[in-house]
Order: sequence, then C-alpha cells, then structure tokens
Amino acid sequence: MESKFTGGLLGMIGIGILQGLIIVFTFGLGAPWAICLKERWYVKHTIIDGHRLTFDGTGAQLFGNYIKWFLLTLITLGIYSFWLTIKMQQWITKHTHMEVVPQ
Repeated sequence: MESKFTGGLLGMIGIGILQGLIIVFTFGLGAPWAICLKERWYVKHTIIDGHRLTFDGTGAQLFGNYIKWFLLTLITLGIYSFWLTIKMQQWITKHTHMEVVPQ
C-alpha cells in the first residue's frame, strides 16, 4: 500500500486566504474555526495505506479548549504555554480518523 497527499497548491492557497479572512474579520475569535477548516482540508487530501482520513473536530470544541488552555497559562504564570503546541497536536490527532470502507 502507498500513502499520498492529493491536495494542490491552489487549494492550499485558497484555504490560507479563507483562514486569514476568518481570523481578521472576527478579530481572532474565529481562529479555532479557521484552524479546523485547514486541518479538515489537509486530512481530506491525505491517504495512508489506501485509507482516506477524516477530521471531526469543530471550532466550538477547539474554542472551549482555547479558553481552558488560556486559563491554565494564566494560573501557571505562563509555564503551561510550553505545552500548548503539544496539546494542540494531541487535539488534532484525537479528531483525525481513518475512514472505514465497507468490504
């Protein structure tokens, strides 16, 4: 089996522009939705060992985590911020699944 990425440059540019517009016009509050939009696009175009991936995370779920992570960063005087990249990747991975194809 082979793994591949089927996305193209124009699609990636389009997602990037749409992400930027969402973030700018919502003054940053739409960032979780923009991130989910990007992740959904990347995952939709990824095939691993012949299986397409799916992403089921939502902006509302991620926004809730943003609030939690922000409060933990405040309480720990910024120390928790060192773990934010890892927490974000864990959240993305948790919401990425292999599509089950009936046989």
